[in-house]
Amino acid sequence: MNVKRLALLLSGLMALPASARQADVPPLWELGAVAFGVAQQAYPGAGERVNRGLALPYFIYRGKTFRVDRDGADIRAIKTSNFEFDIGVAAAFGSSDDVAVRRGMPELGTMVEFGPRMKWNLGRGAGGSRWRFELPARVVLDTEDGFRKKGVSVEPELYWERRGRDGWGSHASVGALLGDRQLNDTFYGVAPVYARVDRPAYVAGRGLIALRLSGGVSKLVTPDWRLFGFVRVDDVRAGKNRDSPLVLRNTGASVGFGVAYTWLRSAARANE
Repeated sequence: MNVKRLALLLSGLMALPASARQADVPPLWELGAVAFGVAQQAYPGAGERVNRGLALPYFIYRGKTFRVDRDGADIRAIKTSNFEFDIGVAAAFGSSDDVAVRRGMPELGTMVEFGPRMKWNLGRGAGGSRWRFELPARVVLDTEDGFRKKGVSVEPELYWERRGRDGWGSHASVGALLGDRQLNDTFYGVAPVYARVDRPAYVAGRGLIALRLSGGVSKLVTPDWRLFGFVRVDDVRAGKNRDSPLVLRNTGASVGFGVAYTWLRSAARANE
């Protein structure tokens, strides 16, 4: 079952444990569990949808330098009031054995991404909302292929979020996913040995994979329980490899919902 990017999926949870705040400054660490279901395209441009339900523990750590949060784990090298620079790792689901158009081709394995990210804080908006721009650039490695490098991804994103004191939170973002030739060929290329009548050989080129629009809401029901839902739309019409035989639909939506429970949290507050 292919749910390509766990990091992006969990970003739809909008910092679900992370935003479960009992004060303006969150705890230094939190421990709990999250359960959610998601339905989405197998990958941007796929003609099939996949469904997945997961329940797993989570750990959040908001150290001044080392951090573990919704985006993965990272080491924050630079932080000012308007700019941050970190180096981190994020996880991703893989496997495409149930996607008919890729049948007989190498599966998309479970992947990890490693590399730098820059963040610009753009200021506050109405109602205490916040704006920022993020620019991560990460090497993609396939854990089921000996951690072999599969390419490089770049994801510029304009992000808006608001945390209300009434327990509601919301976020929205617009961005793009770009890949080098190797990464795009991993997802959209068809080597001659895998070509067939309805799937001709295709060599993918570097550039835009998809444009993305996402949003979500959450509700703190009790100090420890939070409900959430999110949606993301991918559009490949402007993508470099929209003519690949593996691209069957121009747009596709990912929809998910779930619940998060915070079991333990520190008395110490984070120094953000």
